[in-house]
Amino acid sequence: MKITDIVSLAFRTVRGNKLRTGITVAIIAFGIMALVGINTAIDAMKQKFSESFSAMGANGFIIHYKDYQVRMGGRRDDVEEHKKGRKQKKSNINKPITKEEAEAFKQRFDYPSKIGLSYPGAWDAVVSLGSKKTPPNVRVYGGDENYPELNGFSIAAGRDLSPLDVKSGRNVCVLGSDIANKFFGSNPEIPLEKIIKVNNIPFRIIGVLEPKGATMGRSQDNMILTSYNNVRQFFNSNSNASFTIAVKVNDVRMVDGAMGESEGIFRPIRRLALTEDNNFVIDKSDAIVQMLMRNLSFITISAVVIGTITLIGAAVGLMNIMLVSVTERTKEIGLVKAIGGRQQAIRRQFLYESIMISLMGAFFGIVLGIIIGNGFSLVLNTGFVMPYKWLLLGIGICFVTGLLAGLYPAFKASRLNPIEALRYE
Repeated sequence: MKITDIVSLAFRTVRGNKLRTGITVAIIAFGIMALVGINTAIDAMKQKFSESFSAMGANGFIIHYKDYQVRMGGRRDDVEEHKKGRKQKKSNINKPITKEEAEAFKQRFDYPSKIGLSYPGAWDAVVSLGSKKTPPNVRVYGGDENYPELNGFSIAAGRDLSPLDVKSGRNVCVLGSDIANKFFGSNPEIPLEKIIKVNNIPFRIIGVLEPKGATMGRSQDNMILTSYNNVRQFFNSNSNASFTIAVKVNDVRMVDGAMGESEGIFRPIRRLALTEDNNFVIDKSDAIVQMLMRNLSFITISAVVIGTITLIGAAVGLMNIMLVSVTERTKEIGLVKAIGGRQQAIRRQFLYESIMISLMGAFFGIVLGIIIGNGFSLVLNTGFVMPYKWLLLGIGICFVTGLLAGLYPAFKASRLNPIEALRYE
């Protein structure tokens, strides 16, 4: 019997048992859908994280407040200090970076670089112009003249904050494109020199930012930038709020040297003794992305575990279905052997049936997984994601699953005694 005849017969048999085939295909498809769907979503998240945190590129780093962390087995800082034989002074724990410290660093750091200071503002501001107003979901950022460049923004019209704007704390602002479009339309020139109100405080518009897109489903353009002095006065009265210092050096090869120099400059500003550890953190821009990628790897492992468990169950179910098929077709197998059918042909027919069912499950699982994963990428506003590695892996896993699940039934069918099989009722 030719291979094409065997494949054709196997396909007709699979098509003839629609209910059993459909149930098994659905189980396999669920496992592959979980594997492909979750990893498609993870690829979309990785793409978005890379876009969001690569504003400064590999030649930038951030100095920020070292928040106090509690871990099982003791406080992290005290445990580390105990191992080193010294204890950190309580006066330096949970100490935010103040305006004076941030400005002192900017003044003293003479490495070839650009430095930007920022201060957290409101996340629920209301912007109004006449009778029109936004929902209370506008973010207000406090920065300086270098904030847009160091955070991946560019000016579409008007100008950025100037050092005089920052120093004087006058009521000027730069609009995100969402706010500009809502009140003034798509032409970025129109809002310039107009007056809007942010939480009923009047601000003069000096610039409009280019659109930047969304991160994790939240628009980065639904924002207003003003000076950090303005934010401290109007939008953040929290005395524990901390400044963040962003540094972008001219050459990526100078990053490590700049980080070492910044640590040496900032320690005296923070009044740290020689025996004390840093109470601030210096992070490379790409280190943040790498940390997030490592955290996402745990989700990948979870997806693999879910898919594996589901496919093991599907393999057991597929094997049982094939064994039932052998029992139901015992008389047919006896007839085939009686007219000269070879064991190899019968074995192949059952193996092909098992592999066909498994690959059908892979096909539907991959399609559903891509749809679900890219549905998540639409929320993140990223491009279409096709995880080729996981697609090939899913097909390979299903092929092996079908092969292993069909081996025992195939050998059992091929070894039936033709006389006993013909007498089977």
